[in-house]
Amino acid sequence: MADLSDFANGSFDLIVHPVSNIFAPNVLPVWAESFRVLRPGGALLSGFMNPALFIFDHDEAMSTGLLQVKYDLPYSDTATFSSEKVSQLLEDGESLEFSHTLTDLIGGQLQAGFTLNGLLEDTWTESDIGPLNKYMPLFIATRAVKPN
Repeated sequence: MADLSDFANGSFDLIVHPVSNIFAPNVLPVWAESFRVLRPGGALLSGFMNPALFIFDHDEAMSTGLLQVKYDLPYSDTATFSSEKVSQLLEDGESLEFSHTLTDLIGGQLQAGFTLNGLLEDTWTESDIGPLNKYMPLFIATRAVKPN
């Protein structure tokens, strides 16, 4: 998603970017490439997790129901875990996760040249996201347009 070089400039009218940038160490190239491959007037619909979700140990919160701050933001599996643990995660077929600041998530779209014309915060009704969802929206969606 950070390298769309297989696509020409202005190739798309719409990009739907679900909650996938948690797998990108740096989200800014994602926005820049999205802007490049959209036609003028094209829209980027993007969803992402509220960065606050990443300050807690998800497994601990799920097992105990307790929210205890554990990690600095922005969060990164590669900065949090030892290189051995990261290697084991990859060997086990697990993906690495990264949070991003709101400056990069929202401001990065503006920096890439988009005009933001929609923003929505949302909750998750499933129980597998953890107890934080009871207290605040954990998902953010934006609609950004490439100016004509």
